[in-house]
Amino acid sequence: MRQPDIEIYLKDADVDHKAISAWLHSALGECSEWVQKGQTWKCKAGNIPVTWLPKAVGKWNSLYLESDETPWDDDIACARAAFAALNVEVRCAPGTWVEEEGEESADRWIRISADGEEEITWRTS
Repeated sequence: MRQPDIEIYLKDADVDHKAISAWLHSALGECSEWVQKGQTWKCKAGNIPVTWLPKAVGKWNSLYLESDETPWDDDIACARAAFAALNVEVRCAPGTWVEEEGEESADRWIRISADGEEEITWRTS
C-alpha cells in the first residue's frame, strides 16, 4: 500500500544539498531553489514539497517528501533508490508507524548501506 508521504534519513558526512538536488531532479523533476526556514530547508522537486532537516537525529539528516505521488510506494523503496543514487547510508522506518503500535516498534528501522539491507534497532529519542 502506498504511503501518504516519504521520510528517510541520510548519514550526514556523506551527502549535501547539491547531491540531493541532482538526485531529486532525476527522480521527480526540476528542483526549485532551496529556501532556508530556521533549521530546515525547503524546495519543490517537480510538484512535490521537499523538506531537508540537517542533523535531525544526531548526525542523520531527514529528507521528507510531502506527497503520495512519488515514484516510490514507501520509505524503503525511496531509501533503496537514494542509496543507489548517492552511495550513502540511509535509514527509514519499515512502514507507516502509528502511535498505537507503541514505543518498541518505533525503534525498528531499516538500514541500507554498502553492507546490504538489514533491520536494526535505532533509538532516536
